Amino acid sequence: MKKLLLSSIIVIIGIIFLGRLSYLQIFSFSPDLAGDPAIKEIYDYPERGYIYDRNGKLLVGNDPAYDVMVIPREVKAFDTLEFCSLLNLEHEKLIKELKKARHYSPRLPSVLVPQLSKEDYARLQEKMRHYTGFYIQKRSLRYYDTNSGANVLGYISEVNSRDLANNPLYVQGELTGRTGVEKVYEDTLRGRKGIQYIQKDRFNRDIGKYKDGELDVQPIQGKEITLTIDKDLQEYGEKLMHGKWGGIVAIEPSSGEILTMISGPTYDPSLLVGRKRSANYSKLHYDSISKPTFDRSISFEKSPGSPFKAINALIALQVGAVTPSTTFTCHHGFYIGRSKKGCHCGGGSRNLNNGIYKSCNAYFVGAYKKIFEQFPSNAEAMDAWEGHVRSFGLGSYLGSDLYTGRPGTVPSTALYNKWYGEGDRRWSATTTYSNAIGQGEVNVTPIQLANMTAAIANRGHYFTPHILKKIEGKDITIPKFTERKNTTIDRKHFEPVVQGMADVYHLGTARGVQIPDIEIAGKTGTVENFMVIDSVRTQLTDNSVFVAFAPVNNPKIALAVYIQNGYYGSRYAGHIASLLIEKYLKGHITRKDLERTMLSTTLESEYAKPYSGEPFKINEYNWRSNHAIKKETEVR
Repeated sequence: MKKLLLSSIIVIIGIIFLGRLSYLQIFSFSPDLAGDPAIKEIYDYPERGYIYDRNGKLLVGNDPAYDVMVIPREVKAFDTLEFCSLLNLEHEKLIKELKKARHYSPRLPSVLVPQLSKEDYARLQEKMRHYTGFYIQKRSLRYYDTNSGANVLGYISEVNSRDLANNPLYVQGELTGRTGVEKVYEDTLRGRKGIQYIQKDRFNRDIGKYKDGELDVQPIQGKEITLTIDKDLQEYGEKLMHGKWGGIVAIEPSSGEILTMISGPTYDPSLLVGRKRSANYSKLHYDSISKPTFDRSISFEKSPGSPFKAINALIALQVGAVTPSTTFTCHHGFYIGRSKKGCHCGGGSRNLNNGIYKSCNAYFVGAYKKIFEQFPSNAEAMDAWEGHVRSFGLGSYLGSDLYTGRPGTVPSTALYNKWYGEGDRRWSATTTYSNAIGQGEVNVTPIQLANMTAAIANRGHYFTPHILKKIEGKDITIPKFTERKNTTIDRKHFEPVVQGMADVYHLGTARGVQIPDIEIAGKTGTVENFMVIDSVRTQLTDNSVFVAFAPVNNPKIALAVYIQNGYYGSRYAGHIASLLIEKYLKGHITRKDLERTMLSTTLESEYAKPYSGEPFKINEYNWRSNHAIKKETEVR
């Protein structure tokens, strides 16, 4: 019995060994050769996926480039001065990079000089035989078929130590997306790198492919993607924004697809490609005044101004505080206690319609107070008001596929309890009246304003804004982008508000920027603007804001334009919004007068005033309540 047991154990062990050897010989095609000194690994980097606009126009492609690679332990004495001269490289930089490569790995290749131009490559290739341990590796760099959309498209750069530690798929010298679409869809655009195994002899000379290339892995190009962005609209919008600071976002209301995202000032995306990328980035990033790398379209938080009146009108209708025929009298302003606050509507009796198109502050403060009167306590009123406001996507990141952004602010009962104390007599609608006209604690970003406008255009619902449309030419379906999000306002209440916004163009504050043959609904905004100069809170020239959608009864585009120091709403933001609507819907511009004005004027003198000491153009009316100055951030 013991002999049988011993024989059985020997047979089983033998079978296990034979099975393992068979697997290694037959099925194992990916041995770990990294530690074998007789094998050199050469990576073959794939081209990143191409990026197209919604109409199939190329935005981002690829151009060939070349990296100078080094394997530190194979380097022999060489003429460093000649080498530096060929590469236009400082000697100290060469020594630093060689040390860095050796620290990474003496036996693995590292990038010594990235992204040579074709001219530099041709000059160096002839003399590479003199530099043992160095070789040239081909890769591709981004090519931009547009000088616009830098904040949308983003840029790529070499992986750092954190990337290498967090993602085993990366190797030193590889490129990765840092911002914008390049970052968000990195896994789709990157592709899969290939690898070649090169056999070396005992003199460390290359003698050919290991196992005749049987174990080599071919690269797989990144997938092409189609964005929702309209290239022509993006480029045109950035021309209109020349010399102006602010953000523009346009959305297709029926889908939530982002048609354009503009941040001003901006930069040419090709500046962040090639060997000068680092120097150019430093110059852009450390521009502390204009901040061209700061994406104002999704990160610039400021008061919404009068466009927010549309939300208050809808809330007042929903809770039964007013009807479309309810009137309030404007005495060229309104009183808070004994203090009179101004209004520019001209005074008189105001209902919902002319309250909107004349942008009457007195009407909306009156409606805001009526909202509070519908509830047993101020806290309950504020909770209800906050819930309605948030249902339009305000006060949140929206859940889009954009790489960053800011959530904005919607005030709450908790905030006012913290400021004034709990209790129904500590604060009220009168205390917080600035919320009625978009000048209080409410802060929004341009994309939130555009999304709010899309919800109004749809009469009560919106789709999460997003920027990806197709992958490899196939439409994508992502549930969170196709799910309809309903506001808390009944559909029946939208029509009188939409009519008031349409009359903004026919009878009100935007009648000078009408577009022939297009019915547009919009709302102007003139927003008080402050920053701290020499430790003093200083009022600057007002911000210009405009929201709009068109056509009124079958909306194809909804947008928000926010221009810093742009005076009143229709002066800059209104011009730009109307031109963008016409460009998108017609494909050409008929209001050449509006276009000439926007293309030929800048606000650079306004942006220089905090440093030059020149006076600002101050609105004659002061809308804000005292509590609004408790926390004031810089305009930038």
